[in-house]
Amino acid sequence: MRVMKFICLFSILLLISALAVAQQGPAQPPPTVKHVPITNVSASSGKEMFNNYCAVCHGADAKGNGPAASALKSAPSDLTTLAQKNGGKYPSSHVASVLRGQANLPSHGSADMPMWGPLFSSISQGHQDQVQQRTSNLVNYLETLQAK
Repeated sequence: MRVMKFICLFSILLLISALAVAQQGPAQPPPTVKHVPITNVSASSGKEMFNNYCAVCHGADAKGNGPAASALKSAPSDLTTLAQKNGGKYPSSHVASVLRGQANLPSHGSADMPMWGPLFSSISQGHQDQVQQRTSNLVNYLETLQAK
């Protein structure tokens, strides 16, 4: 008799588990990031460059919540807290190094985060003064986004 109760209980639990799994629907493939060629955006506008190059991952508000963020291996950084994490001083030279690909950061340089220095060089056709202008204007724009 006890064995029969145990078998019935086990069968009921198995049935409930199967129903719960069936209600979840088919497994969805993980989101992916579509890599597209870089477009040439004005080097004079840090905001325009941010919106075109960075916001897809970091979000329009730079808090790391862009539309592609869920497809990345590592969550994008909240770029509004760079100064806060650096004792209240915006680390402009470090940010420039990161953008140029000279800083050793795991997220920068992986397949997720492009190195902007070489990409800026390619769209600037190797004109280093324009690459520097792009980097500088983007660094300066990020400084305006820092949390107070």
